[in-house]
Amino acid sequence: MKKLSFLSLAFAAMLFAACGGNKNAKPAAEEEVEAKSFEQEQIEASVKMHLDSLSASLATLKKVPFLTDNNGTIELSKEEKQVKPEYLIDPATAENAATLAEKYRMLSLLTIDKKVAALYEMPVEAYDEATTKLMAEINDPSFKAIEDQNTVYETTEALYNAMNENGRINYFWQMAATSLVEELYIASQNTEKFLAAFDDEAASKITFRLVLVTDAITSLVDYDEEIKPIAEAIEPLKILNAISVEQLKAQLAEANEQIVAARKTLAE
Repeated sequence: MKKLSFLSLAFAAMLFAACGGNKNAKPAAEEEVEAKSFEQEQIEASVKMHLDSLSASLATLKKVPFLTDNNGTIELSKEEKQVKPEYLIDPATAENAATLAEKYRMLSLLTIDKKVAALYEMPVEAYDEATTKLMAEINDPSFKAIEDQNTVYETTEALYNAMNENGRINYFWQMAATSLVEELYIASQNTEKFLAAFDDEAASKITFRLVLVTDAITSLVDYDEEIKPIAEAIEPLKILNAISVEQLKAQLAEANEQIVAARKTLAE
């Protein structure tokens, strides 16, 4: 943002010179503040327009196949259901979420993990209790835009518009980043099973999500201190750019450490 300050100063100097010493001319300091404010407004409006476009693109993408209501094409055998996944977030971890940003991210994580737990026929009451408590603490009226609040991880355009109206647009992108990383993490735990629900188009779109979310997070770094660690966490995942299921499998294996590290940051 230092370049912006320099441009604003130059713009203010031009305005002052144009006043020609008029008695009604405003002091240079005032002109500089006004110029800076005007330029800042223009930049923020441009960023907002860019975020709107990214959100609209994100909303056109279908949800990750193994998170659909019928779990896509995944069918776990009785034997597979007996081996419960140990990688899901413990719902009790929600108690550690202190800041508003942490609560939004934890809500996304637990909502997704609840779906996976249900797939394995695990008890989900603890997930329900934790997410209900988080939603009460967050107290975001934007969630009313979602018909089923068990799908708060779905970063739809309706949710984006509602969070924008309620001044919580930055949290929308934190949720989007968290959901995406958790989806990639879960897929990487058992690619043979979870990617069985994918076709090449779905594989391509999950990594395209990464492009959109990373772009949005990067755009917000100068405006939100809390989003900087999120930007740093997901940056290494930009190596994911699959166009087929087989390519996605290979890339998830290659990026395993980065995915684990990103998830750790987002779950803190």
